[in-house]
Amino acid sequence: MTAPARRERLSGVPTWLLALVPLLLAAALAAVLLGPGGAGLDRNGIPVEDVAVERTVLRPGVIELHVRNDGPDAVTVAQVIVNDAYLPGAGPLPLRLGRLEAGRLTAPYDWIEGEAYEIGLLTSTGGVIAAPVEVAARTPSADASFLGLMGLVGIYVGVIPVSIGMLWLPFARRARAGVITFILALTVGLLAFLAADAAVEGIEIAGTGSQAFGGPALVIVGAVTAFIALSGVDAWLRGRRRGAEGYRLSALIATGIGLHNLGEGLAIGSAYAAGELALGAFLVIGFALHNTTEGLAIIAPVAREPVRWWPLVGLGLLAGAPAVLGTWIGGVAFTAPLAAFLLGFGVGAIAQVCVQLLPGLRTGSGGSRGLSPLGAGGILAGLALMYATGLIAA
Repeated sequence: MTAPARRERLSGVPTWLLALVPLLLAAALAAVLLGPGGAGLDRNGIPVEDVAVERTVLRPGVIELHVRNDGPDAVTVAQVIVNDAYLPGAGPLPLRLGRLEAGRLTAPYDWIEGEAYEIGLLTSTGGVIAAPVEVAARTPSADASFLGLMGLVGIYVGVIPVSIGMLWLPFARRARAGVITFILALTVGLLAFLAADAAVEGIEIAGTGSQAFGGPALVIVGAVTAFIALSGVDAWLRGRRRGAEGYRLSALIATGIGLHNLGEGLAIGSAYAAGELALGAFLVIGFALHNTTEGLAIIAPVAREPVRWWPLVGLGLLAGAPAVLGTWIGGVAFTAPLAAFLLGFGVGAIAQVCVQLLPGLRTGSGGSRGLSPLGAGGILAGLALMYATGLIAA
């Protein structure tokens, strides 16, 4: 049969069916390979046991462990050990977990606040999964009092500092063009530091939790997702706000900062839930100084725009309020994969904003365009400022 004849024969086949044929063949291949006796792919040797302890909850007289099977084989947890002592009342035992399956173990134990405990999960093959508790502290309940406290902390470290930083707007409106260029470059430095900080923190957190969902790769996935999504938002804003270029950039900056503050809130909430966060005045002051500079980054693009108070209020909430949501999620439902993805999401959003701002800091024309001395100085100053205030918040 000639090629034109084959094309004519296929022309009557629905397009959707042509798209479905490779998918059906791929599914059939997977069924053959994964089915009983599939192509010699039977697993040999001892099972691979990899259990991640996603969360440890301490209540009076009780230790509760949230676990997930991170490996390719089924795992059976046979015993719970605390400081080399078996806990016969722990349950439900034995606990069998299939691939990616999650479970919960409850063990009666009179733990003492402030003490350290070596907790282990003994599997049916004799392996031990370690789940140490460095400092025992009661896990707070997700009641109105706890959520109110976390919300207040989020306002202290997110909404209020960003709002204070936005009060630089009158100064920026009176400043000369060179000062505005420096402030925009300072903004790029601030955002670059936030992105680097979130990336490092996300990779560290990802390494502590379940690796089956991607581990540190979740930071990259989150960053790419945010970069593409924010590019779409930018295109939408360009179409709706033709005469408000400065507010468009400020909205993108506030979005990136808000996603970073969401990750910051996650860290605060999870640390408080684990009893590792001292909510003292010095800590609040440190975060306030660190985040006040973010307000300057938001108002820099609108320094030459007509003042619109309600949009400015909205920008402040967009940047600061996610810290409140982050403290709630971190205190009640913190998981390492979720935190890694959200921190990566913030990195991607900030990177997209920096791409928007950098062209305005270049000088020259054609292939000789490069970063101006004023722009380079502003970026370096932004990095140094965030590093200095970060030391206070550490």
